[in-house]
Amino acid sequence: MATVFVPTALRRFTAGQSKVEATGSTVGEVIGQLEGSYPGIGERLLDENGNVKRFINVFRNDDEIRTLDGLATTVGESDKISIVPAMAGGSR
Repeated sequence: MATVFVPTALRRFTAGQSKVEATGSTVGEVIGQLEGSYPGIGERLLDENGNVKRFINVFRNDDEIRTLDGLATTVGESDKISIVPAMAGGSR
């Protein structure tokens, strides 16, 4: 099982857990399994077309999945998946 690191903003879906275990051979399957276990988390990560929302970054180990194969990026049992919401704001 891969370890998924959950950002603070999404921990309300995982009962406050900062990391959870998930199965799947691709990042897309892992996200699908997360949605099955933690309803509502999937719609926070994926847009209406089933793609990762543009302000969400997902990493497999140290690599952002957009630089790999996106949701088709393979996942091994010892991989770490990190969900990182983009930061915005500030002032000039």
